[in-house]
Formats: sequence, C-alpha cells, structure tokens
Amino acid sequence: MRAVESDVQIQNGWIVAGVLAAAANLRAPLTAVGPLIPHLQHDLSLSHTAVGLLTTLPLLAFGLGSFGASRLAARFGMARVLLLSMLLLTVGELVRPFPAPFYLFIGTLLVGVAIAVDNVLLPAVVKESFPARLGVLTGLYLATMHLMASLASGLSVPMAETWGLGWEGALRCWALLAFVAALLWIPPARRSSLTTSPEPTRRSLPWRSALAWQVTLFMGLQSFFFYCMITWIPALAQDRGLSATTAGWILFAFLLAQLPLLFITPVLAERRPHQQSLALAAGLLTIAGVVGFMIGKGVMLWSAAILAGAGAGMGFSLAMTLFPLRTRTPLRAADLSAMAQAVGYLLAAVGPTTFGFLYDQTHQFTASLGMLLGVTLLMLGFGVAASRPRFVD
Repeated sequence: MRAVESDVQIQNGWIVAGVLAAAANLRAPLTAVGPLIPHLQHDLSLSHTAVGLLTTLPLLAFGLGSFGASRLAARFGMARVLLLSMLLLTVGELVRPFPAPFYLFIGTLLVGVAIAVDNVLLPAVVKESFPARLGVLTGLYLATMHLMASLASGLSVPMAETWGLGWEGALRCWALLAFVAALLWIPPARRSSLTTSPEPTRRSLPWRSALAWQVTLFMGLQSFFFYCMITWIPALAQDRGLSATTAGWILFAFLLAQLPLLFITPVLAERRPHQQSLALAAGLLTIAGVVGFMIGKGVMLWSAAILAGAGAGMGFSLAMTLFPLRTRTPLRAADLSAMAQAVGYLLAAVGPTTFGFLYDQTHQFTASLGMLLGVTLLMLGFGVAASRPRFVD
C-alpha cells in the first residue's frame, strides 16, 4: 500500500512540475519579441505592418489551434499531446531566429499553435489530477506564466546586447525552457494516467450550450480588453503628455497589478458555490480603469493602469478557472476551454486593430476608449451570468 501511495505521489510530482514548466512557456516566447523589434526591423527590413503581424499571428494561432486540442487529447491522451506540443514549441523557437523573415513568421506560427494546445489542456489536466486543489494549482500556473512573461520581456535586450547573443540568440535560448518542459512530460506520457479516456473520441464542442457561450464571451471580451491595453497604453500615456519611458512604466504597472489577482482569484473561486461576486469585481475594476484613462492625466493614469490591471488579472484567472468549475469531466473541461479560447483569441486578435482604427478616424482616444468601456460592460454581464453554479453538458 505504501509503495502504491509513494508511486502516486511521484507521479503527481511529475505532473505538477510539468504543469508549471509548461506554464512558464505560455507567454515568455511571445513577450521576448517586443523589446527586440528594432533589431528585427533593422536586420530583416521588416515594415510596421509586418511587425504588427508578429503580434496578430500568435493570437490567430491561439484561436484556430484551440479547436482540435480537446479531440487530440481524447484520442491520444492529454499528457502525450502536451509532450508533443512542447516539442513543437521547441522546434518553433529554434526556427524563428534564422536570418530571414520567412523563418521568423513560420517559427512564430509554430510557437502559437503549440501554446494554443497548452492553453486548452492545462486546465483539464489540473481538474483531472488535482480536483481537491484546483484553485491553488490554477493560481500557481497562471502566476508562473505571468512571471516568466515579465522576465522574458525584461531580459531580451540585455541578452541580445549586454550578453552578446544578438536577437537570434536572445530568442533561441527560450527553446531550452520548452525542451526542459518536454522532458518533464515524458514520465506522465508513458504512464496510463492522463493518456486514455473512456469518453468517445468523436466529440464536438458545446456550441449549443448557453452557459458555454457565456463563458466563451466572458473569456473573449476580457482578452479583447487585455490586448488592447498592452498594445495601446504606452501611446495613450504619451498622448497625455508623458515621456516614452514613463509610458513604459505605466504599462509595467498594468502588468504588475495582475500578478496577485492571478493567484488569489482561482483560490477564492474554488471555495465558493458561485463566482458572481468575483465576476462583478473584475468588471467594476476594468470599468474604473477605462474611465480613469478617459478622464485622467498625470498621476491618475497610474491609478487607472493599476485598476485596469487588477481587473484584467481577476477576469483572466476567473475565466480560466471556470473551465473546470463549469464541467463535470476533464475532457469536457478541455472542450469548453477549446471553444472559449478559440473564439476568445480570434476576438482578441481584432481588438488592437479596431482600437487603432477608431483613433485614426477621430485623431483622439475618446472613441477607442468608449468602445472599450462598452466591451467591459458586456464582459461584466457575461461574467456574472457564467458564474452561476451550473454545468456544461
């Protein structure tokens, strides 16, 4: 009996390590690119349109790549699919630094597809392996994802310039992190746990479920809000008279404010029969942040960034926690995750462009922020509706 318990503990330890290692790769390969854009433009002669595509392409891959993730998991097992996705991520990160735009975009596409699969399956893995600690594990992997994303953005330029790796080496080194994650998924993939399912492999996403659509639109609208913010906060702050350096720090405040909420929200959500108060809080914080950006200048922009960041962190972590909380089985959680993230990231992909289009038409941010205020109101409504204690069947 003790031998069996010891084996289970070892197996769970591998899965926890694999989940956290995979989480470390969910955003770092993308945030590492932004600070290196001047180097990419200089060496590869990229236009601003091409640079914009580097941001949009992963979001499109997140959306389109999410559709098949749950079917692959049902057929081959979640652990095996996660192992293959980590290997695909490694290949993508090795390919994209080759000195030609073609390789940069192909590698970015491979990175996006690999991360799309991980986005969908990690909540399902946590539900299956740690149902009693769902909130804590979800919070840990979301916090790990965010920390590594921040670290990658901060280290990119020092690695390229101070360490002498160039932009190629600064991007390629993140393949090591993906390869380590792949190694950690080998033992779970070789065991029976997370590799087989009694559920039918010919399955469909819950398109006809009203609850699934509520979760999906909550996920999509908060993603739309988040990607508009990280794209346009620096330009908005500079438009209000702040320096480029200060504008960058305001974006940093927006991102930093998310960190504690990414961990705390899933823990609170798991302990409640419904999560409507959390959805309401997330919505009100984002609304307050948008209003602050609409009327604020100077110090008030810092407050707006912190409020908006706190709301974005709470909204994202709540959406991710709803996937396992609103389903009865791990594979159904993967189905809901696939649907919500596919639609959500496709919606997010048009957010920054729409925000910029409205600015181009009016030459001020009022219309763009007004649109974003409407988005946050809708997000609040769908979030409250999705947080009622029901299940997607």
